[in-house]
Amino acid sequence: MKTHVYLAQKPLRTSYEITPALATVTDHARTCGTALQDPFRTRVEPMDGCGVEVPIGTHAALGGPHDAPTPGDLLCAALAACQDSAFRIVANLLGIELTQLEVRVTATADVRGSMAMDPTVPVGFQAMKCEVVFAVKAGTPAALLRKLQIAAERCCVVQQTLKAPPIVETTFVDSAH
Repeated sequence: MKTHVYLAQKPLRTSYEITPALATVTDHARTCGTALQDPFRTRVEPMDGCGVEVPIGTHAALGGPHDAPTPGDLLCAALAACQDSAFRIVANLLGIELTQLEVRVTATADVRGSMAMDPTVPVGFQAMKCEVVFAVKAGTPAALLRKLQIAAERCCVVQQTLKAPPIVETTFVDSAH
């Protein structure tokens, strides 16, 4: 019996084999905060135009109230969500029945770097950990579980991006001029 993921992906795989350019996707987000005088809060809209806005706060370690997810929390959430999705998809393709799945991500940064207090302290996270806690139906072969783990890590787009980051280009546009 073919899995749900296999059936959903089959026409896509065929299409991508015929026209590889169709496999290129672009994700996007934009900030949409309106209280410009508040330096500690804004909103971000993933998939700009979708109507879903996420409040963003500044971490208490930077003087903010930390009353909403911080950008670092969203980075951790992106990795957790992507690893969870990759794990579920690969498990489905391999015919593995999951009975539990939770992905926990932590990231650690020395904020003195972003506060420009010490030029030897880098700006950014110095460490990230991704823990996948799972259980499967009894009797699942250990070799199949290892295959699941390897493939799920390899297929996680966010994790692979963090491990080999792309060049990020920032452009500042003064809309008044």
